[in-house]
Amino acid sequence: MNIVGISACPAGLAHTPMAAKALEQAGKELGYHVKMEQQGSMGPVNAITQEEADQADFVLIASDQKITNMERFKGKKVLNVNINVCIKAPKAVLKKCVSVVKGD
Repeated sequence: MNIVGISACPAGLAHTPMAAKALEQAGKELGYHVKMEQQGSMGPVNAITQEEADQADFVLIASDQKITNMERFKGKKVLNVNINVCIKAPKAVLKKCVSVVKGD
């Protein structure tokens, strides 16, 4: 499973990188490839390219903020999850998202 996503919180200094790292680590442990872009006051970190977006099975948005550059994901299934849930239970989030995308 190839997953791309964006994490963002109001400042982008604490929860944003925490969620990104938690989801990427959980993905590794579950055998998924997860790349998370971070959007915050410092601009995008670990930006997702158009090629990466095109190859993704789905897009995970870990935020309740406005996300920029969403046009990269046109035609992709986009799942929105609260950023705090992504930090607290990243494996459960990924498993649930994969289940939704597969239609289980």
